[in-house]
Amino acid sequence: MKKNQEVVADPYSEAMSIALYALAPRAKSRDELYKQLLKRGVESDTANAVLDSLELQGLLNDLEFAKLWSESRQRAKKLSKRVIASELRTKGVSQDIINEVIEEIDDESEYRTAFSLAMRKYSTMSRLEPEVQIRRIQSLLQRKGFAFSTISRVIRELGVQSDEQR
Repeated sequence: MKKNQEVVADPYSEAMSIALYALAPRAKSRDELYKQLLKRGVESDTANAVLDSLELQGLLNDLEFAKLWSESRQRAKKLSKRVIASELRTKGVSQDIINEVIEEIDDESEYRTAFSLAMRKYSTMSRLEPEVQIRRIQSLLQRKGFAFSTISRVIRELGVQSDEQR
């Protein structure tokens, strides 16, 4: 590994330093950190050794990362299970861990999240036609990744009816 055209004496220490600085702002998956180390010029064997060491120290754990990511995305962004699973996949988390994390999100809590989002949107659209209200609520919930059955239930329970449904 080179730094400013001079060979670094201990590539392992340099890689460990890079990894620790990368973990400071937020937790990362093993794959994210591995790619970041490679991007910074760390050799593959050294990167894997550093990652193994971080896992043994408890500083790198894909399951904990996935749980934290899921909770954060549900709370802050109000995203559905499907979108969270997709994000975790792009972060390099294994499918087994994704399945375990997604199973912890029950359908009723996902429905409550969708309903509270829809209520907040609905309260700002009182002057609009019912068809427009329905369309906007459906669009919002679709962008957040909710299933059609959940969206239909939310619309039904909000009591918004278009002229066609009356």
